[in-house]
Amino acid sequence: MSESTPVTTTVVRLKLALLRNGLRQSAGRRAAFVASALAALLVGVGQLLGLLALRGNPDAASVAVPAVAVLALGWAVMPLFFPGGDETLDPTRLVMLPLRPRPLVRALLAASLVGTGPAFTLLVLAGCAVAVAHGPLGGLFAFVGVPLALLTCVAFARLVAVANVRLLSSRKGRDLAVLSGLVIAVGAQVVNFAAQHLGSAGLKPLRPVADVLAWVPPASALGAVRAASEGSYGTAVAQLALAIAGLTLLVFLWARGLTRLMTAPDGSTLQSADAGTRDRTASGLGRLLPGGRTGTVMARALRYIWRDPKTKAAWVTSLAIGLIVPVFNAVQGTGSVYFACFAAGMLGIQMYNQFGQDTSAFWMVALTVSTPRDAYAELRGRALALLLITVPYATAVTVLTTALLGAWNQLPEVLGLSLALLGAMLATGAWTSARFPYSIPQEGHKNVAPGQVGLAWISIFGGMVASALLCSPVIALVIWQNVVAGGDTWSWITLPLGAAYGTTLTWAGLHLAAPRTAARLPEILTAVSKG
Repeated sequence: MSESTPVTTTVVRLKLALLRNGLRQSAGRRAAFVASALAALLVGVGQLLGLLALRGNPDAASVAVPAVAVLALGWAVMPLFFPGGDETLDPTRLVMLPLRPRPLVRALLAASLVGTGPAFTLLVLAGCAVAVAHGPLGGLFAFVGVPLALLTCVAFARLVAVANVRLLSSRKGRDLAVLSGLVIAVGAQVVNFAAQHLGSAGLKPLRPVADVLAWVPPASALGAVRAASEGSYGTAVAQLALAIAGLTLLVFLWARGLTRLMTAPDGSTLQSADAGTRDRTASGLGRLLPGGRTGTVMARALRYIWRDPKTKAAWVTSLAIGLIVPVFNAVQGTGSVYFACFAAGMLGIQMYNQFGQDTSAFWMVALTVSTPRDAYAELRGRALALLLITVPYATAVTVLTTALLGAWNQLPEVLGLSLALLGAMLATGAWTSARFPYSIPQEGHKNVAPGQVGLAWISIFGGMVASALLCSPVIALVIWQNVVAGGDTWSWITLPLGAAYGTTLTWAGLHLAAPRTAARLPEILTAVSKG
């Protein structure tokens, strides 16, 4: 123990130094950290008070025990979706130091308890324990179970990080954080759907889930508190022993993986065997696209979507939300078939700030643009790349939504309205890309460079309002069909009219934006290079 104490102290001080030095970088980062910490602590206190209010309720354990399991799951996936959230998650930075695995494990485990996340987790765990603990023995088991559950959550996160540290430190690993938008969007809708179900059925449906999770670490630590409070001392001891065994196993696997990681050679710099295959695939993509500048711009835009982390994150989030909003509302029976237009709207936003994703590399694009005709070809290629994904996706979402609601007679008008909205957003997106460009920082979680937030708001929300106004003729046509013409009689005509109107708007928007783009190349380059 005397050998590990200096190591533990040093690593904890290192964690504090990393936090302190990170906050010294800028006032904005300090403000963001303080705001996020206060928000997390306020939510944690709210959860604590809510769980305290359940004390004495016969279904309190039905909430407390699954809550511990959800916390553990969150800690397990956190390193995958937010690999940059804790610099000490990458132990390979300590590989050159003469450290033994066992003291290093204890030191890293102690360092993991420093931060906003552990404080939030401790508040929720304390609330879960108080909600189910009754009597002296219940309090004793809670006194042991809460820190045991906290250590298990932290060890789980460390194990996942060590198992995937090579991936998380690579570009592909950073791209994995893109899935966070999808997971958050899907999770929010699932939680909303479950909350509505529980609101009508009460907490009784959670009882079987809580009974099963009470034997799964670390939720078994809270199951032991409940069992001890109910007088089932044998069950309480067994569940607590199971929680201790789970923590021991996680620490053992973590130490084993840490030893292998610190001693194994790093093969991340070796050339991939299928590099030639990827090159052939890239050339195959070029053969499917049009020739000339249009095809080249489309290929570059599609590669941005696939390779650039920020661009990929925006696309994945838009694809997920564009599907989730209409489909989940349709499944719940509260939606409208017109919610399918949400898919076209979310993907149409990707046309805004087209040059911002180029950052300072926009100078290479600017060198190839000397006339409005060149600017038009550039904007047209980017719009066609977006349409290549958006049109089939919006069509699929519209068909799925109408199928779930059984409103097949409204399919032509909804699809026509979606195509018109998409064309309007492409037109306004091309114009605002030239008029209100802004930089997208490549590092960190921010999507707008400091000092350009106003430009982003004007570009996106101003363009959305303008798109809605441009679509007013098609919207008026749909209203006339349903109110005056009786619905199904002229419904089919909206599809070709909407598609033609959206195409016309796109063509006009690109032609209006091209001269402005060609005239403002230096200003655009300056604006997009600030990140």
